[in-house]
Amino acid sequence: MGKKSVGILIGVAAVAAVLGGTGYYFRDDIRQMIPIFDDGTSEDKVYVEKVSRIMNQYTGVSNRYNGVVETQDSYEVNVDSSRTISEIKVEAGDEVEEGQTLVTYDTSDLTMKIEQAKLELEGIQNEIDNYNKQIDTLTKEMEKVEESERYDYTTQIQNIQNSIAQKQFDMESKKLEISKEQKQVSSSSVVSKVAGVVKEINEKGVDSNGNSAPFMTILQTGEYRIKGSIDEQNVWMLSEGQEVVIRSRVDSTKTWSGTIGKIDTESPQQGNDNGYYSTSSAGDTQSASKYPFYVDLDSVDGLILGQHVYIELDQGQEEVKEGLWLYGSYIVQDEDTPYVWAANEKNRLEKHYIELGEYDADMDEYEIVSGLAEDDYIAWPMAGLYEGVTTVTDEAEVDYSSPLYNQPADENLYDTEGVYDTELLYDVLDSVYDTELPDKMYDSMDAGEGTEAEVAE
Repeated sequence: MGKKSVGILIGVAAVAAVLGGTGYYFRDDIRQMIPIFDDGTSEDKVYVEKVSRIMNQYTGVSNRYNGVVETQDSYEVNVDSSRTISEIKVEAGDEVEEGQTLVTYDTSDLTMKIEQAKLELEGIQNEIDNYNKQIDTLTKEMEKVEESERYDYTTQIQNIQNSIAQKQFDMESKKLEISKEQKQVSSSSVVSKVAGVVKEINEKGVDSNGNSAPFMTILQTGEYRIKGSIDEQNVWMLSEGQEVVIRSRVDSTKTWSGTIGKIDTESPQQGNDNGYYSTSSAGDTQSASKYPFYVDLDSVDGLILGQHVYIELDQGQEEVKEGLWLYGSYIVQDEDTPYVWAANEKNRLEKHYIELGEYDADMDEYEIVSGLAEDDYIAWPMAGLYEGVTTVTDEAEVDYSSPLYNQPADENLYDTEGVYDTELLYDVLDSVYDTELPDKMYDSMDAGEGTEAEVAE
């Protein structure tokens, strides 16, 4: 125990003795503010976990993003909006072959139009035939009349020939119309130009977020990649070329590795679902834009097209280290003597001084050379912990209304080394009793701030 710690504890003991001799007594609020004044009936309890369990937990060092397995390329199928669809022959998730029929159009109206056009074409031809007969008749009659009368016949024949030319133009137009409609009938189905899997069908021409979308999207058979999504507040956390770990949603032990190949900030997607999962408590604005990003995989063995996965930045979480390693946040760096708060055999909290080895900056993990075992139970080093507090392995037993968890924010009795600050202790005692305590009390406390040998004397 250091000189300062010993001095303060002896000083506090002196306060207790002096108060006892002067008629002062410890009020409940003093007990709450200074846990070591407690007579052993404190309701303070602290939750401890087994070291081996802590190190096997996912601690939120990396954020997780939702992802889905897709192919490198996709084929978009569009339909003629002016035509009526008769049948959609596939569903989302179906595998299709190149040349397979996807959609058929209703051709009943076209068939009727073609039949009507053929009748009209036949009527035009009959008119032309009649005009030609009229010309033959007039020509024959013109040969029998005098030269002076032939001019009228010639004029009539020319007019009829002009009518024939108009009818011939109408006939060609009608033939083109029939040909066009016949082509539509013959192309009454839409076929796939690629082999793959139907990803989605948007009969209304928009996706679930109301954005314009192709009628059908087919993921082509080929090399897989992972498509993820991240919101605009967190997109800065990713960069192209970063290594990632792909983790199965069903079996967290199944992982794949890859690299972020593209972050598509040019194609924001609007939506109410955040598409983003983090082990931290960081908030996410529901109306925020999200951007797709894509992961190129080192291996696709075991992945299935359309499979949903988690994406984590690779910070060494899959690396297996030899020996015992502990997260730095559990370790109190007290000058050159680091320690952890651990439960002893009587389920009381005490300091376990440890020897540190290597440090992994990416994972914030220290190698524990000695002083700690995987079977030990340790607590998170929150402010105000003290030796002797009861330890529990069931967090439900912790009373968070107890003094330990309700220390005055502006009257903190602990200094930066986690021990009681004597000067603050004076101030608190003065303010609580609303009077200046006897000088001999302060003298007794100050007397404890000599060397350990002097204090012992």
